[in-house]
Amino acid sequence: MKFLRVPLLLMSLLMCAQGFAATAQQNKMTTCNADASAKALKGDERKAFMSTCLKASPPQTQQDKMKTCNATAGTQALKGDARKAFMSDCLKKK
Repeated sequence: MKFLRVPLLLMSLLMCAQGFAATAQQNKMTTCNADASAKALKGDERKAFMSTCLKASPPQTQQDKMKTCNATAGTQALKGDARKAFMSDCLKKK
């Protein structure tokens, strides 16, 4: 009986932690909702804005940017200072 307590406790803690973690879609909904409120949109305008906002692709993460810029620099065969300058400019772009 004592051996069952610890695994059951651990499983219940893991399940609770998953319930509190916000998903990417929930975060996007929160952001879009805040933007719509900041623009004071109401009714059909708000619905249209929310639809467009939620369908938009998520912003590229820094890690994704790094991969993309690194791949581009590789295909251009950039080395040394030229590569550093390219990477700096590429990572600053939106």
